[in-house]
Amino acid sequence: MQQDILINWSPQETRVAVVEHSAVQELHVERTLERGLVGNVYLGKVARVLPGMQSAFIDIGLERAAFLHVADVWHPPAEGETISAARTAQALIPIERQVFEGQALMVQVIKDPMGTKGARLSTQISIAGRMLVFLPQDDHVGVSQKIPLAQREELRQRVQTLAGSEGGGFILRTNAEDAQDTELADDIAYLRKAWARIKSASLKLPPTSLLHQDLNLLQRVLRDLVGESTQTIRVDSREQFEALQAFGAEFMPQAVKKLQHYKGERPIFDLYAIDEEIAKALGRRVDLKSGGYLIIDQTEALTTVDVNTGGFVGARNFDDTIFKTNLEAAQALARQLRLRNLGGIIVADFIDMARADHRDAVLAEFKKQLARDRVKTMAGGFSQLGLVEMTRKRTRESLAHMLCEPCPVCEGKGIVKTARSVVYDIFREILREARQFNPQEFRIVAAPKVIELFLDEESQHLAGLSEFIGKPVSLQSETAMGQEQYDIVLL
Repeated sequence: MQQDILINWSPQETRVAVVEHSAVQELHVERTLERGLVGNVYLGKVARVLPGMQSAFIDIGLERAAFLHVADVWHPPAEGETISAARTAQALIPIERQVFEGQALMVQVIKDPMGTKGARLSTQISIAGRMLVFLPQDDHVGVSQKIPLAQREELRQRVQTLAGSEGGGFILRTNAEDAQDTELADDIAYLRKAWARIKSASLKLPPTSLLHQDLNLLQRVLRDLVGESTQTIRVDSREQFEALQAFGAEFMPQAVKKLQHYKGERPIFDLYAIDEEIAKALGRRVDLKSGGYLIIDQTEALTTVDVNTGGFVGARNFDDTIFKTNLEAAQALARQLRLRNLGGIIVADFIDMARADHRDAVLAEFKKQLARDRVKTMAGGFSQLGLVEMTRKRTRESLAHMLCEPCPVCEGKGIVKTARSVVYDIFREILREARQFNPQEFRIVAAPKVIELFLDEESQHLAGLSEFIGKPVSLQSETAMGQEQYDIVLL
């Protein structure tokens, strides 16, 4: 599919949209003060070793200590040993025998801090280039599984020849499929220079220092998002356009000719109503063209998706209506996962289908759409309860977590108590206070809607309570209070 990449830049934020057939497929946001850490290399200091969890906390100079699990402590495989066998053997060695408190350790961030969790680390360093990923502590040459099987061995041999005997391993990225030897050699030279700078810095700088920072979002656009299907890369900042031209000329000359400086009067994201798409991607409901809709709920443990027919009654019979809604939902859901950058465990509740061929067709379409994702996904079949369970690799915060925060009124629950429930809570609280204290008067300070209920429908009960405790009860409306908030003042 032909795609366009639009880049909206400002000093505080960079936003990138990938558009196919006038529809936004991916959104990437990077804020100057909240830039992601994945790929960064630090000289960490072991703060604490936890044998019970087989992990360690590493101080890398951030607000929260980062997390290193025993499975991410890397030692190169012995001669003749496979990488998987080496990892298995390594995980059997207790972490307290591999690291110790106060130790300086070179580590790389493999997952950004999320919520209350610190960053996740690995001691296996990998440096990404345009066509190759360099593994300086290894001597293995791997090839992306997306490259056809027939080409893998030939590519592996070419890289081994070009790399020579200087040491280090490589993984060929997908866009290395048609690479020339000169391009591969240039990438190898760049990656070796980057590793030399990291090693030199690790000998000079103190622990908790940053040794290497991954490319910023604009540079990663050229490295990771641009492909043969990319028609244009439009940037609305002349300064960033020139910076990208210089970066691309050195590392990605094929992408430079696709760069354009957008000079239009309208904001660049208005060309495809991208701000409207962002607003929709932050909502629970996603409307389908047929009249059906999805409800997407993101929780701490997983994301749930419910498919509903809504107002769709266009098919000839009920089975066809359900099938067409599910088919459209499969396409829309795969797009929403990319758009919202949802990761972890995802459970989709498609509408129950009686026919096995309909279920197979929906599942096939869903997996076909997932195959377009740049992020690794894995989907199973329909469970006994009619659910489709899948996972999508999560390395950074979702769009909602990046742009939003929990509501201060409901504290993220999504619901609040009714005004009447709050009134009855206040009644119980006054009875409790009256047993312990003997004030001259009780004053209720609450939200306007709660006070209105006291003055209207609950006025008789309020008078009865005042008579029962033998004290007057006054009311005070406070517009700044949420519906569940209240104070009982003893006067």
